[in-house]
Amino acid sequence: MDVNQALRERRSVRAFTEQVPQVELVQRLMQDAAQAASGGNMQPWRVAAITGAPLAAMLADVAQAPGEENPQYLSYPPNLWEPYRTRRFANGEELYQSINIPREDKAGRLQQLAKNARFFGAPVGLIMFTEQRMGPVQWMDLGIYLQSFMLRATEEGLATCPQGFWRRYDSVIKQHIEVPEGYLVAFGIALGYEDKTAPINTMRATRAEFSEWGQLKGF
Repeated sequence: MDVNQALRERRSVRAFTEQVPQVELVQRLMQDAAQAASGGNMQPWRVAAITGAPLAAMLADVAQAPGEENPQYLSYPPNLWEPYRTRRFANGEELYQSINIPREDKAGRLQQLAKNARFFGAPVGLIMFTEQRMGPVQWMDLGIYLQSFMLRATEEGLATCPQGFWRRYDSVIKQHIEVPEGYLVAFGIALGYEDKTAPINTMRATRAEFSEWGQLKGF
């Protein structure tokens, strides 16, 4: 598989089999992703992979916690404007259509949303941390690591789903994963093998046409 193929095959998977990736493979993916570009070679990430009984214990505590969204690290800006509002809305509608949950079925949508708190059933969860003192440029570096990890996972036949959702449970997670003082949860990643029979995994997010966001000058 080349990079272009991995880019096109990677997507957010939301249903997994019970098969657990080998620990050597998970570590290799984590280490390979650390070749990601990083301003000043600061490498502002710490990453932990968790599975088995430790993961079950963490998810049990998460299920009992209310979760709090840090206003400094919202997944989306408030009062979202165009064209981003329409893109986000369409993405949500396509997702729920894939599992036949209409807009008026609020309970069904909440049940699906709650699966975020279980890594969508993935057997491995990864948590990426960074120091709270880091700025927007270092968060860009985190994104480069995240994409690098997901592309390598795709190459190895694994499925992923990046989740900003886990920022809500910073304090709970840090009861189960030790990090130095001053670090916070940046992202989670669900990791495992795709359940190819799950309807939700038939959903494919669309991308805006090049003319909407790109320009070429002087060619």
